[in-house]
Amino acid sequence: MQDRVEIRLSGSGGQGLILAGIILAEAAILDGKNSVQTQSYGPEARGGASKAEVIISQNYIDYPKVVSPDVFLALTSEAVNKYIKDLKKSGILITDSSIEVPKNINTKCYQVPIIETAREKIGREIVANIVALGVITGITEIVSKESVEKAVLDRVPKGTVELNRKALYAGFELAQKSL
Repeated sequence: MQDRVEIRLSGSGGQGLILAGIILAEAAILDGKNSVQTQSYGPEARGGASKAEVIISQNYIDYPKVVSPDVFLALTSEAVNKYIKDLKKSGILITDSSIEVPKNINTKCYQVPIIETAREKIGREIVANIVALGVITGITEIVSKESVEKAVLDRVPKGTVELNRKALYAGFELAQKSL
């Protein structure tokens, strides 16, 4: 892993990306790395734009803001259009497969049916954030599968553990197919 990895998760409010960012940061800590997580919402929390940012490093993190993400997850077209310009040239773009990606990007791009998988395979679109965590973990290996699973299961509401575990593993499977 490079010394400092910047990750931006973006979509609309209500998609659970703030929670996903918190879980990703916790998984990094469980792996013995340093991490910091920040977040912002649009003016209207549910349905408005939201983003979570995570920095993971082997060393001290002296600046907590993502400037130029190495990994960018977008679950809405709005998110892609708003933040694609910030992605490093050597970065990784992961989008939901329903999103049309600009033709002129020169970065690795994975279009994955995250939302459809949550809705159709898991039966609850609300777990798309956890499917996305599985995809990010499987593609980037930025955190271990064991740590992200522990962080997910420690954070999700009681009574939804199996649903979320199933969503995470569906994300791992999507990543495997994408690689």
